[in-house]
Amino acid sequence: MEKVKLMYQGKAKKVYQTEDENLCIVDYTDSATAFNGVKKGTITNKGAINNQLSNYFMKELEEQGIPTHFVEQISERETIVKKLKIIPLEVIVRNIVAGSLSKRLGIEEGFELKNPIIEFCYKEDSLNDPMLNISHITTLEIATKEEIDLLTDYSLKINDFIKKELLDKGIILVDFKLEFGKDSDNKIYLADEISPDTCRFWDSETRKKLDKDRFRRDLGQVEDAYQEVISRIINK
Repeated sequence: MEKVKLMYQGKAKKVYQTEDENLCIVDYTDSATAFNGVKKGTITNKGAINNQLSNYFMKELEEQGIPTHFVEQISERETIVKKLKIIPLEVIVRNIVAGSLSKRLGIEEGFELKNPIIEFCYKEDSLNDPMLNISHITTLEIATKEEIDLLTDYSLKINDFIKKELLDKGIILVDFKLEFGKDSDNKIYLADEISPDTCRFWDSETRKKLDKDRFRRDLGQVEDAYQEVISRIINK
């Protein structure tokens, strides 16, 4: 399958139209950004790692009954996916307090939550992805109540499955961001990626950060952290 034209260039991926109007090719790059693009840089081999990790999780989630956009990986950095209209919501699942939640609520990072917290944010960089409640989402017709319920159900199932698998590999799933999209029949699929760019991963013994926080916070050993994650999960 060949790339026909560039449809979209994001902060870390390029999306190309193919000769099949229902399929696209996603090309993962090594570009790294933080704070909605304010901080920019490069993480060597990040594109290949994120592509392969995300595809690994997508295939596993399909087996768990979660429909995903994944079709076929065609190279280390490129994957064929279903063409979807992305719902402009980020669904954030939190198991442990970290990042913005710690700042907003004044709770020390690392506090373990009794139950997962689900947050919805409006996917708009120019507005810094503001948080929305269900009333905002339904009134502004971003999604229906039934669609929100489905996104929530999928997100909690994804959390339960990945959290358990990662713990077996010595990794804590602290929190993560999900995106979803609709096909031409309005069926909802999991889209985007599941990777150290979109998840917070901590070592289960040392709580060492193994994700993009190492880039955000200038902690160093960024490439080593990404490589550590894929080595534990895939390259066993």
